[in-house]
Amino acid sequence: MTLTERPALGADAALAAALLAVDPAGLGGLHLCAGAGPERDAWLALLRRLMPAGSPWQRVPLHAGESALLGGLDLAATLQAARPVLQPGLLARADGGTLLLGSAERTPTLVASLLASVLDHGEIRLQRDGLSQRQPTRWLLVALDETVLESDSPDDVLPAALSERLALHLDLRSIRPGPPGEAPPADAAADWTHADVAAARLRLPGVELPDACLQALCATALVWGVASLRAPLMAVRVARAAAALDGSRTVTQTHAEIAARLVLAHRATRCPPEATEPDASAEQPEAEAGEPQDNDHTPRDTPPPNPDDPTTESADNAPDPSARDPMQERLVEAVRAVLPTGLLAALQAGTLAGQPPSRGSGQAGAVLRNTPRGRPMGTRRGDPGRGQRLHVLDTLRAAAPWQTLRRPPGGPERLRVRRDDFHVVRHRQHRPTTTVFVVDASGSAALHRLAEAKGAVELLLADCYVRRDRVAVLAFRGQQAEVLLPPTRSLARARRELAALPGGGGTPLAAAIDAARTLALQLQRSGDTPVLVFLTDGRANIAHDGTPGRAQAGADALTQAALLRATGLTALLIDTSPQPADAARSVAQGMGARYVPLPHAGATGLSAVVRSVLPSP
Repeated sequence: MTLTERPALGADAALAAALLAVDPAGLGGLHLCAGAGPERDAWLALLRRLMPAGSPWQRVPLHAGESALLGGLDLAATLQAARPVLQPGLLARADGGTLLLGSAERTPTLVASLLASVLDHGEIRLQRDGLSQRQPTRWLLVALDETVLESDSPDDVLPAALSERLALHLDLRSIRPGPPGEAPPADAAADWTHADVAAARLRLPGVELPDACLQALCATALVWGVASLRAPLMAVRVARAAAALDGSRTVTQTHAEIAARLVLAHRATRCPPEATEPDASAEQPEAEAGEPQDNDHTPRDTPPPNPDDPTTESADNAPDPSARDPMQERLVEAVRAVLPTGLLAALQAGTLAGQPPSRGSGQAGAVLRNTPRGRPMGTRRGDPGRGQRLHVLDTLRAAAPWQTLRRPPGGPERLRVRRDDFHVVRHRQHRPTTTVFVVDASGSAALHRLAEAKGAVELLLADCYVRRDRVAVLAFRGQQAEVLLPPTRSLARARRELAALPGGGGTPLAAAIDAARTLALQLQRSGDTPVLVFLTDGRANIAHDGTPGRAQAGADALTQAALLRATGLTALLIDTSPQPADAARSVAQGMGARYVPLPHAGATGLSAVVRSVLPSP
């Protein structure tokens, strides 16, 4: 069966596996979105069957260090031989095979940068532990993204350093298991054989790419807002691999459409403009019937073009950005056909990029480094004092290459370790997060949206409970603000306090902001990362000293908001008024908080907004 006879949808999983097996080094790899299950196992089994027989198949541990990936000093062999001996790393052992990166959405920065460097250069550049070597290695990287849904966590995404270098993207999360005994979808469409792939590999170097296909792929990437220059290059490689797999010596429009939907669709950031139709009136004579016409149809008010003027040709041949040739139009539609409905709507609305990150979000959940507690994250040179723990193996690795120089002639055969060789363990510790909900229980809020605000807070409390964050509830009404619930992890207690919250009275917004700032600073001094979530309509009528008056109350609220902004705390203000109000927006701007009107934020949307300002777990 040829590629032109295959369905555009349903066989893309098998087609992606075959293309990767044809050109693993050129395509780099695949971003596979799928949880652990039979669908993912079936696709991985298909890929392994199509790869060369006996090729390595390695898994990359999530927290693998530099030594495990690139290699390093073989301590036992070095001490025995009295000279540095290299121990190959995981990336060198996988040469010519496949690397599986599990939980790729949580890949550490170090691992992502090392994998990206080897993908770029095709070799391991090792300069450590007295070793300096370059070792060629090529492999196929399969990044296993195990997030269940795209909206699970905006923070858990594949690092850009890897997604830029992986040509293909495959999402199996929408596939549901079939009836018992039915083959998984990947196997159902998998009729490529190892012989087909082997023949395509031999045919690949001779596949030609017409200029029309190259221009159409580049133009399609441009109109869909793909800014990366690697994307068109990857699309060209996929098109050539598809042609080789199809038994063709030349890339055709069908192969270019395959490349567009497999390489460019998941990278789209905007919806392309509508192509302009040719103006039919331009083909008609300029003058009406009965009027004199020139044979060359040149307008009378425009001088004839000068063939010797170089600007004339460039102006006439200037491309129209809204006009597309037929092949480009087909490629644009091929991308549109595989985009999910929600993503296409977001592109058309221009909201794919989402809201800009809130101020202070980079401070939330700050990582504490070089602390005596937390998760180990490698070693560094240093003295094992002041609570630092000595790492014996890395200390011996640092001392081993120098034993020949340090051992005097005829001296005893013993290991000589100096202070410069000491390595201590580095730790990384995330600060715990406490979300403080500041709820407006005044008369205006009770009249408008207090019940809905309580429901929204309960939804957010459940989300914080899943994240194992602490929560606190601060309510304000009458003439004061009080802490209803001190920081706790008890979801049931938080719900009880919130359900018993009465409504009515004045709106002491200034006192509430002051109390929230005081509580947040206390949490910050104790080592927590506080996040403030205000639910109010912003209509203050009680001044900071407890006296009534809207003018003074509004001024005091803005003053306290400025003091909160100066602390650099992360804050979110949810406007609970029936319609978005200028008062709440002004307070949010004053405290540097992100403003979200509750009428436009449903349960799912509101939860996603709060997650965007919370730190990563």
